[in-house]
Amino acid sequence: MSRRRTLALPSWLPVDAYILALIGTVVLAALLPARGTAADVAGGASTGAVALLFFLYGARLSTAEALDGLKHWRLHLTVLACTFLIFPLLGLASGGLVPYVLTPELQAGFLFLCLVPSTIQSSIAFTSIARGNVPAAICAGSFSSLTGILLTPLLAALLLGSTGGGFSADSLLKIVLQLLVPFLAGQFLRRWVGGFLTRHKKVLGLVDRGSILLVVYTAFSEGMVAGIWHQVTPARLGGLLAAEAVLLAVMLALTWYGARRLGFGREDRIAIQFAGSKKSLAAGLPMASVLFGAHASLAVLPLMLFHQMQLMVCAVIAKRRSRDPEPESARNREDAGSVPVSDPAVTVTS
Repeated sequence: MSRRRTLALPSWLPVDAYILALIGTVVLAALLPARGTAADVAGGASTGAVALLFFLYGARLSTAEALDGLKHWRLHLTVLACTFLIFPLLGLASGGLVPYVLTPELQAGFLFLCLVPSTIQSSIAFTSIARGNVPAAICAGSFSSLTGILLTPLLAALLLGSTGGGFSADSLLKIVLQLLVPFLAGQFLRRWVGGFLTRHKKVLGLVDRGSILLVVYTAFSEGMVAGIWHQVTPARLGGLLAAEAVLLAVMLALTWYGARRLGFGREDRIAIQFAGSKKSLAAGLPMASVLFGAHASLAVLPLMLFHQMQLMVCAVIAKRRSRDPEPESARNREDAGSVPVSDPAVTVTS
């Protein structure tokens, strides 16, 4: 059990190892961006990688497990409201930071960050360490991912408009073909491929991570070729980090104290805080590559920074919560949450 926690949540590390790989990919794209024929090949491979990712998400997601959690509907609605209502409202409010703190392009990425679904694995791991309601965290993350497949692109089209690189009928068709169709295909074929995916989970996890790195390389290569990185000065980057720190602090406070006002117990409040205050890098990066096209590099920068920030801050909170006096119900919850589960976010980058 201790090894599983170490892999799922490197809370003792100041920096997530996979973030280092992402940073290395960005540096590689800056030094050796794909151009010409290489760019076409990388773009085609990235498109295939996105489709593969969402096929695997669909094939891994146990719909039955998600539906079993409907009995705790108040908690799940609270998490969904935080993820797809409160977060987007705060993202819209960030428009007031333009042009003083953020550029329009960075603000679009900041807003997109607020539209991405919640994490799954890291939320489960944090909830488990803090002795919260682990089954609720599993279901809440699953519902958020399912909802995000449809709602995130629709919200992006509604709230970002032409800022996101031009949302059109063609863009929506790409979303359906690259995201929704593979996901539904994975769900349909789950009964036949689910066992294979479970047996080869470690290898397929490397495939997932490699696919996301390819998406990042392609997006940042396009940004380098287009010459858009001159827009990100150190002052702008510092302003973005400050805005994201405020965003995370607000959501952590709202999910914790708001859940208490709504009458949730300690275990449920922990699940709500960790599932309702975080955003999925694994889901957001592929979506951004489809939604933003050549502008994806600036669009995913806020999400990448927020991801590392949320891991570091939530690791500290989870450790503190773990030192709270442990009621009998918490031990029962932890025993119930120790059973392996299937989920669509297969890496800690979720």
